[in-house]
Formats: sequence, structure tokens, C-alpha cells
Amino acid sequence: MKINIHYAFLPHTDADAALAFYRDALGFEVRNDVGYDGLRWLTVGPAGQPETSIVLHPPATDPGITEDERRTILELIAKGSYGALTLATDDVDELFDHLVAQGADVVQEPMDQPYGVRDCAFRDPAGNLLRINQAG
Repeated sequence: MKINIHYAFLPHTDADAALAFYRDALGFEVRNDVGYDGLRWLTVGPAGQPETSIVLHPPATDPGITEDERRTILELIAKGSYGALTLATDDVDELFDHLVAQGADVVQEPMDQPYGVRDCAFRDPAGNLLRINQAG
């Protein structure tokens, strides 16, 4: 039996800013761009890996949550404490330099971690934390 990660979900607070980051800065393919009731869901993913995608979704749209819950979610997103994702690349230093040149929000410059990984970190336009590991 084989199991893959098919979709991961991250909130976005501005679809155009999310596209600029994920498509233009990271170079991900746009696989779907769906609008409904004034909101947009974007599906992006790395070229050549159609089985793995990130769905960037409008936050706090579930009809089952209360206004207090919605407010809390939006506050957590604004603080950068809601969503996170770890990516991997064959050259973390090169990708770091590229993202800095694109104006990405740096959280941590590339460094060797005590747990054996070299990585860096950024926040996407919504505040989601993206760690980027050097692939082994």
C-alpha cells in the first residue's frame, strides 16, 4: 500500500499576494484558481510533482464556526501563528537568496540546526511560516 500527501491547506488573506509569492517567487504551478461567492481558492504545487499540492484558501469561511472563533483564527493568522509548512530544496542558500531578492519576509537565514538540518524560514503574505530544508 502506498500513501502520498495529496493536498496541504494554508490560509491566504490576499489571493493576488499569495499568487505572487507561490507562483512568481517560489515558481510553483497554478493548478486551480476557483472563485465562489467573492472568495478565491488557489491550488499550487511544484513543477513536475502533480501529486502534491497546496490549497491556499480564504480563512475562517466554515459556516460551522462562531464569530468569536472566526476572529480568533484571523488574529492567529495575523500573528503568524496559524499555518506552517516545510519545503525542501537541493540548494537552500540559492533559494534563500532568490526569495530575498523577490522581497520575501525573512524569519531565519540559512543555518545548520543542532538536529542535523540546514534550513531557513520565511513568512508568506498571510503570515504562514515556511521552513525550507536543504534536501539530503
